[in-house]
Amino acid sequence: MSPRAGNAGPHTLAFVESPVQLLNVLEWAHAHAPGVGLTLVVLSPLDPMTRGQLRRMSDLARDEGHQVRWEEARGGPLAPFQTIGGLTGLLRRARRVVLGDPFSRYVQLLLTITHARDLVVVDDGTATMEFVGQLARGERLVRWHRKGGRPGPRDVIFAPVSASARRRLTPSGSRRIEIFSSMPMAETPAGVTVRANTFAWTRARFGPPRITKGADMVGTSLVETGVVDDGRYLEAVRVLAKTHGATRYFAHRRESTDKLHRLAVETGLEIVRPELPLELIARRGPIGRTILSFPSTVVHTLPLALSGTEVRVAVCDIDPAWLTENASPRAQGFLSGVTGTARDVHRLSPTAPTAAPNPVNPTNPSGPAPFTATPPSAGLVGPSAS
Repeated sequence: MSPRAGNAGPHTLAFVESPVQLLNVLEWAHAHAPGVGLTLVVLSPLDPMTRGQLRRMSDLARDEGHQVRWEEARGGPLAPFQTIGGLTGLLRRARRVVLGDPFSRYVQLLLTITHARDLVVVDDGTATMEFVGQLARGERLVRWHRKGGRPGPRDVIFAPVSASARRRLTPSGSRRIEIFSSMPMAETPAGVTVRANTFAWTRARFGPPRITKGADMVGTSLVETGVVDDGRYLEAVRVLAKTHGATRYFAHRRESTDKLHRLAVETGLEIVRPELPLELIARRGPIGRTILSFPSTVVHTLPLALSGTEVRVAVCDIDPAWLTENASPRAQGFLSGVTGTARDVHRLSPTAPTAAPNPVNPTNPSGPAPFTATPPSAGLVGPSAS
């Protein structure tokens, strides 16, 4: 267990918008700020599944002795103004600010108010890899799945705020920047302190898990973000589940209800909507001996959270033929990098037809083209090197 937080040290204010961000704030506090008085502000989204996970994570944060402030930050047209107005005093008094999503417009607005000398960025999944690279190259902050597209009207209007946030996230004589991450860093910005997130709090707080003989699958929101075609994705899930004997599918919190219903009907998988981030669910168990995933954050975090167990993580690469016409030109390279830099995972080598953008399935003319995956013994070609 972590030492219970107290009032010693500089006042720290943390902003989170997702359960994973909140988890990583707890990991940071456990590793690098024991005893520090931490006020954790939840900028609540509207999605019911995300809100439910955030409620559960907030309870865990209170158990660790942290103060939690829940903000209905998106509860109407006046909510942002009320939220920012109510947080201004805290922001100006805080000596250290911890944040989980530097791409968030909400967070970027809040950064224009704070005078904190210490800024800490904790993981918001694989987006952290893109943030670090953009910061190192002095680029504007753009999420990886949107990079390469034309800025919209809102992007243009918000550009001065985004530029100000990037400047505040750049080290200077009066400001220290720290990145707390389990993600690999190809480029490290000059002057930035990088600390490794090893999921020590998660391992100390939960488990070890009971391990079942079968396999579990981890869902992804690549369809919802417009990167991967939904028909290709469903067929890939179906064949992977059949090939590797998966019985459960842990849904990503952003996956649509319609897509999950189709998955359940067409694959026979049991759809599980986790009430906590998957790292905690897996650590508590029961969990399959093999966890199947597409390129995502969990290929980096689950091996750390499950360190010392017999669970193996296997990742299936995204075939370029699965990408939608609207996918960012950056998508394929980024997803390949997510997989290629993961430690302690096994690589699955599926094959899919690539002759045409949307080939026809001869057994089902209205469905996607057939997908084949190598059997378990041949498809595990890792662990991959970083």
